[in-house]
Amino acid sequence: MSESIFEHDLDPGPANRGPLTPLTFLKRAVRAYPEHCAIIHGDQRISYAEFNARCRRLASQLAALGVERGDTVAMLAPNLPAALDALYAVPMLGAVLNMINTRLDTEAVRFMLDHGEAKVFLTDTEYAVTSGPAIARLRREISVIDIDDSLGAGGERLGQLDYDALLAAGDPGFAGEGIADEWDAISLNYTSGTTGDPKGVVFHHRGAYISALSNALHYGMTRNCVYLWTLPMFHCNGWTMGWVVTAMAGTHVCLRKVDAGEIFRLIDEHRVTHMSGAPVVLNTLVNAPAGVERHTDHAVEFTTGGAAPPAAVIEKCDTLGLTISHAYGLTETYGPATTCAWHNEWDAQDAGERARIMARQGVPNLSVDDVIVADPDTLEPVPADGETTGEIMMRGHSIMKGYLKNPATTKASFAGGWYRSGDIAVLHPDGYIEIKDRSKDIIISGGENISSLEVEDVLYRHAAVLEAAVVAKKDEKWGEIPVAFLTLKEGVAIPAAEEMIEWCRERMAHYKAPKRVEFGPLPKTATGKIQKFVLREQAAAL
Repeated sequence: MSESIFEHDLDPGPANRGPLTPLTFLKRAVRAYPEHCAIIHGDQRISYAEFNARCRRLASQLAALGVERGDTVAMLAPNLPAALDALYAVPMLGAVLNMINTRLDTEAVRFMLDHGEAKVFLTDTEYAVTSGPAIARLRREISVIDIDDSLGAGGERLGQLDYDALLAAGDPGFAGEGIADEWDAISLNYTSGTTGDPKGVVFHHRGAYISALSNALHYGMTRNCVYLWTLPMFHCNGWTMGWVVTAMAGTHVCLRKVDAGEIFRLIDEHRVTHMSGAPVVLNTLVNAPAGVERHTDHAVEFTTGGAAPPAAVIEKCDTLGLTISHAYGLTETYGPATTCAWHNEWDAQDAGERARIMARQGVPNLSVDDVIVADPDTLEPVPADGETTGEIMMRGHSIMKGYLKNPATTKASFAGGWYRSGDIAVLHPDGYIEIKDRSKDIIISGGENISSLEVEDVLYRHAAVLEAAVVAKKDEKWGEIPVAFLTLKEGVAIPAAEEMIEWCRERMAHYKAPKRVEFGPLPKTATGKIQKFVLREQAAAL
């Protein structure tokens, strides 16, 4: 085949091709809107010029601590300016940011610091009770930087370095190394997956860039957007919103913890336009006590993921002035990969019908090439009949590089040229996807993934337990909660359910512990396999 006329002497070079990276978002924002407010935190007001300088100061100090291309910098902190600094400062060095879930226990934090080989650990003093023992158990040296936020509850200082002092001594003109390729890793985010061992999901610069711009378009983020951080930044780097808002030169409003009164106050004071989060955040707002809840006098867009909000919540959100978008995704897809793209004619439906429509996971976002529901063995797409089930599979720009140090699981997840989500769904005649079950038995509670196997493992350690099975039960507040079904050893007196719950709370993060415990024989197949679908039905009836 002869060479195309469009290939002859038309080659890529520095003038017409460069790596896609979110670093360009901050570069543009500071050039176009240097005095615009980038970050609000309490009484702090940080302009884009100051934000840019903070990021470069931090990058210079991390470089002085020996952070180089490909190194990991870990962080355990709530939604603070320091977390936004790290989103840009760490990639400026070609390094990788690992934001750790603040709700995890000491052992999980230790595992992530070890597995990710973090060279530097930035930790908020409020979490010293968790991070302190984790650091003590590490098998190697690590530089620890304390973040002592003025709005925090304080706590023990663990390192020799203070974040604010470190920042003040940094170089505001530091250039950094940048990245060599858009396929370079930008962040490391752990997910519990199907077992108790966390898996390290590796994001790349290209995926972060394209996912961010896709989310900006899908969720109506513009130059005037004001984003309230009701979603933890450790969730898939805040579903890329830390990059989205900066790309739009919008304003980040930081929030240490979810509190209905504080959220309503900040919405009013700063004219918040956008928020994101699990359904539990919506429940917090709609169930706020009298005198706290209020109707906003301007439009507020709220993007939620996980379990779809029930009709009662949607109806109450209408009265509060909140407009809901339902998204679906996983850590492996940088957060949202599909959206229940809304049709104007659906507005005329009652709250119950709108809830039914919104419960669907929808259609692919622009960052995804394609999403199918297919037979996991043959890869044959299911018919669009709303009844035949298959596995949700995806491919596109916003799919992870893979799992850190886990080639077998990476290969299995990408088998057949698709990312295998493990979620079982149907395809409706209008092309919208709806999840029907979770093949991995993951429980999503308050936006957090809970592995049923991890909880079962803890229960099995109790001297009285012969068999244990944990399943999800729908919950209006949390979306789903874990319920444990136990068979006890012969001759053992039945303990109080509270005793078993406390047993779990003492050995794992509290949110993972079952909220209810039932005793008795477990239903099984002829081959002895526990029938979890029967237990789910029993849990639903409780």
